[in-house]
Amino acid sequence: MHSLRQQRKSIAILVIIALGTFSIISAPTHAAMITTAEILKQNQHDLARKRVKIFFDRSEVQKHLAAWGVHPEEAKARVDSLTDLEIEEITARLDQLPAGGDALGTIVGAALLIFIVLLITDILGLTDVFPFVNSR
Repeated sequence: MHSLRQQRKSIAILVIIALGTFSIISAPTHAAMITTAEILKQNQHDLARKRVKIFFDRSEVQKHLAAWGVHPEEAKARVDSLTDLEIEEITARLDQLPAGGDALGTIVGAALLIFIVLLITDILGLTDVFPFVNSR
């Protein structure tokens, strides 16, 4: 009987030490409620980004990009690096086009935006796309 109490006592001490150690080591977690508006906004951003990517998959767009010396895969990578606000601006311009109308203005606008992004990254020294840019 005495040995059973001794075993219980040692097991209880080990459990207390283990629980104390785990409570010190583990970081506390924080949870918050997510509103429906936040979820819808994130879904809209995802859909807008997907829509721009689909636009760059079109053969006419890829022809124009190639004519300007921009590789289509590089353009898609740049689209991935755009902020949500920039993506919204591009999709707003896509929405303003008439149905069945000429998309040349949008293509030129998108290519100009990509050119400016590439130019800025060249000036900052992050890429080396244009030989006429002297980076820092």
